[in-house]
Amino acid sequence: MTTPRDPQSDPADGAPLHAPAPNGPQAGAGSAAGGLPAPYGPRAVADAAVGDPPPPQTAVSPGPPTADPRWARPAFLALLLATGVLYLCNLHASGYANSFYSAAVQAGSQSWKAFFFGSLDAANAITVDKPPAALWPMALSVRLFGLNSWAILVPEVLMGVGTVAVVHASVRRRSGHGAALLAGAVLALTPVAALMFRFNNPDALLALLMAVACHLVVRALEDGRTRWLVWAGVAVGFAFLTKTLQAFLILPALAAVYAVCAPVRPRRRFAQLALATVALVVSGGWWVAVVELWPASSRPYIGGSQNNSFLELTFGYNGLGRLNGDETGSVGGGGGPGGGGRWGETGWDRMFNADIGGQISWLLPAALILLVAGLVLSRKAGRTDVTRAGFLVWGGSLLTTAVVFSFMAGIFHQYYTVALAPYVAAVTGMGAAALWHRRRETVAALTLAATVTATAAWGYVLLHRTPDYLPWLRWLVLVGGLTAALGLVFAGRAGRRVVLAAAGLGVAASLAGPTAYTLSTVREGHSGSIVTAGPASTGRGGGPGGGGGPRNGTPPGADGNGPSQNGGFPGGGPGQDGFGAPPGADGTTPPGGAGTTTEAPGQGPRGGGAGMGGLLGGTDVDAEARELLEAGAAGHTWAAAAVGAQNAASYQLATGEPVMAIGGFNGTDPSPTLAQFQQYVKDGRIHYFVSGGGAGAGGGGTGRGGGSGTGAASSITAWVQSHFTHVTAGSVTFYDLTRPTSDS
Repeated sequence: MTTPRDPQSDPADGAPLHAPAPNGPQAGAGSAAGGLPAPYGPRAVADAAVGDPPPPQTAVSPGPPTADPRWARPAFLALLLATGVLYLCNLHASGYANSFYSAAVQAGSQSWKAFFFGSLDAANAITVDKPPAALWPMALSVRLFGLNSWAILVPEVLMGVGTVAVVHASVRRRSGHGAALLAGAVLALTPVAALMFRFNNPDALLALLMAVACHLVVRALEDGRTRWLVWAGVAVGFAFLTKTLQAFLILPALAAVYAVCAPVRPRRRFAQLALATVALVVSGGWWVAVVELWPASSRPYIGGSQNNSFLELTFGYNGLGRLNGDETGSVGGGGGPGGGGRWGETGWDRMFNADIGGQISWLLPAALILLVAGLVLSRKAGRTDVTRAGFLVWGGSLLTTAVVFSFMAGIFHQYYTVALAPYVAAVTGMGAAALWHRRRETVAALTLAATVTATAAWGYVLLHRTPDYLPWLRWLVLVGGLTAALGLVFAGRAGRRVVLAAAGLGVAASLAGPTAYTLSTVREGHSGSIVTAGPASTGRGGGPGGGGGPRNGTPPGADGNGPSQNGGFPGGGPGQDGFGAPPGADGTTPPGGAGTTTEAPGQGPRGGGAGMGGLLGGTDVDAEARELLEAGAAGHTWAAAAVGAQNAASYQLATGEPVMAIGGFNGTDPSPTLAQFQQYVKDGRIHYFVSGGGAGAGGGGTGRGGGSGTGAASSITAWVQSHFTHVTAGSVTFYDLTRPTSDS
């Protein structure tokens, strides 16, 4: 038998100074110092679940893993199965969901060049305003199964199931199976998670990769092995390729925790962090390098930028502009701290306000209380205590992301908060387990009771904001939560059955509200760029013009004018100029709610862009318009051109033919220039021009509401209208770019 090397004398092999017991507490000083009461092995949690006291806390040596309880694996598989079934239910109702990204997915399924760059059309005119990693799984799915709602959205559902599995795995290792199941359920039943893991925005993949990064850092903190930290860097790198700098919000917390708490010598800690940084740069930078070095003349224009540069897009529109509201080419920023703006009020209570609270904050008070409790209980633990480090990793990620979201003055939508869902779930599961193990102590019992009370009271407040939605539920939540809290107060002296009943009632009361909102979310279809979770009757706004649903109950084009025929933002919306207070901000509720319009799979999206006339949601493409574009597509690179990406995407998805998005998402990008567009027309590469469009169509070079453009879209529109013959198909006017007027 060989004698293992002593990691203290030979740390170069990557072994920790103190190795943890599998599924148990950190061996050594950290665990013996009277910190958290785990051993959190599966058997200990199983014993605690039936009311038996936890075994005494001791320092143990590494040994074989404790056998899992018989129910653990079936319960885990049932959690994943239930999450998958829930998220798949009624999935087809959303049709193409966000047609902006669905058009890019369609393009990527037809052209590998469009796949690589994330182009909006297969002819590669312009890209989406994000890097393309989130598009790749959907584009591959469409290549395999054809263009339809399921092929686009099922990969998002799988990401949701995967995120639940990752959070479960991370919590289980330190807090046991019961805590892991609770964390997984909290995540799966968070309304905004049920929304975004059934939608095709980049946030689903981002949430998965952020959860993976946190899990891998905790694994690295267990045994000090470099590989876990390097893989965490890779996860963050690909998260950057999903949604640029938002991926870096949690980096300070992860790096600080590892630098302080890792069970290896200081020099090795910083060397490992350097290697992880290299992994991050390589995994996130390879695509950026290719794009920046690729000749601009032979690649698509970088959507969202003003200089055709991905780096400018990263640090401007998608970077610092999101924080300070100065986003060139955008439709306007928000207010300062505590002030109102087009994207809602900023301030410390933003995550709890009327617009956002129902999306994410149901368990947020509980998570904050349990985070503090976990850190207090582990205050005497050694530096390398892994359970405390887990609280710091997940809790630090929660706090840094929530603070940035609360005070960022740029574009902010409610669904961004899905990034918080894995952190809230993990902290809730770990904190509940920590207090449950000490429930016989008065302070722990009172903290458990206070957590349930706060959650029930906050659930009552959130449900009271939608008084017509299940009015009895808020009282059931409040009474059930208070009853459970009373039982938990006496957890140290009550019988086993009473304690278990109180705990079960507390969990049920805490999850009843988000479960109801999640079920409402699943029952509805969602389309457009701004979507919200929960019952449609809530009438929440989502920024300019509200959500992606009909404005005042009337879809764009229903008045016979077609999508945004005025060439800019439609009048009559909030604030009369398409901006102002979001729907519901004055206590009123738009008929049908916000962000819940539906479309038939395989058709162009309907509704969307309330108050924006196709800027924030797809437009309705009728049969006559579709036949016109399809009949004239042969022999042209683009069947048509339209101002604004959502406008163009609708026609592209309806016809299957490339449609050029003039000006990118907002219509304010300087691509193509008037000269470029005129050359395309001269060469016969574009057949039709679609009248109307986004911000740049008639904005005179300025995106209404503060976004600045070059005026390219406005100039192109004016030139086309004065030089070419128009035809009408359905309710929309098209200009035939192969038929100049007689006086041209």
